Amino acid sequence: MRVLVTGGAGYIGSTTAAALLAAGHQVVVADDLSAGHRDAVPADAAFVEVDVTDPVAIDAVVADGSFDACLHFAALIEAGESMRAPERFFRVNTGGSAVLLDALLRHGVGRFVLSSTAAVYGEPDEVPITEDAALAPTNAYGESKLLVERMLAWHHRIHGLRYAALRYFNAAGAVPGHPERHDPETHLIPLVLQVAAGTREHIMVFGSDYPTPDGTCVRDYIHVADLADAHVRALERLDDHGAIVCNLGNGRGFSVREVIDAARRVTGHAIPAVDAERRPGDPATLVASAHRAAEMLGWEPSHTDLDRIVADAWAERG
Repeated sequence: MRVLVTGGAGYIGSTTAAALLAAGHQVVVADDLSAGHRDAVPADAAFVEVDVTDPVAIDAVVADGSFDACLHFAALIEAGESMRAPERFFRVNTGGSAVLLDALLRHGVGRFVLSSTAAVYGEPDEVPITEDAALAPTNAYGESKLLVERMLAWHHRIHGLRYAALRYFNAAGAVPGHPERHDPETHLIPLVLQVAAGTREHIMVFGSDYPTPDGTCVRDYIHVADLADAHVRALERLDDHGAIVCNLGNGRGFSVREVIDAARRVTGHAIPAVDAERRPGDPATLVASAHRAAEMLGWEPSHTDLDRIVADAWAERG
């Protein structure tokens, strides 16, 4: 297929673009480079610099592309920022997706894969979290993505759009040439590795009194290579399933202290840690049930060892 990958200069988008090419698809990356990196775009992918919130510009890209499908990664991603400036997240994540979908439908592109998030669930009542859990985001980021999922369901119902919404948990690790390079960085593993690299003095541990085995938050870390594989599988299975909504996770949780200990083993650095107060809105445990992804996509994560995930991130750190 000929595939438009929005946000394909970013961490997960560029990794998935490379996986699409390896699977034999043709790829055009569309990115405004506000957060992505031009050098992350695979050499065999075409590239166009464009803002997906610009209806005229994105319509021109879609009109010229003869695309079979779109994988949509372009979005603002920092949940904390979404609570300071929610209007940006609704404009870019929700509004930008509406603009993109309008262009795709106008030009007959009938397959769409959304980079969604576990933030659509909010505070879970049960762990592991299944796709049938209540959808009650606790931040504007999660709400902005949930609104896109709802738009997709309506477009499927009314226009026959075949879509997948992939709700992934904590993306981590790296593949060669595609490091995690967010600015500012807010994700735990790259922050811990900054301490090991000497660019940060210590790692803050926000909360040590949670009802978890060691008192720190537990999260599900999924390797970015496994995420990319799931996106390729979802795209290829849209002929069999008109609508796919599933979690992408390791199915196992690791605490903040376990992540820090893994980084110490991998890097050989002491990595000082400083305990701090809990951050508002941080659930104690977030772990995915990925049974539906196994059933619908034939997908299982293959990079599940925490030390391996951290080692891959360390080898490719930006």
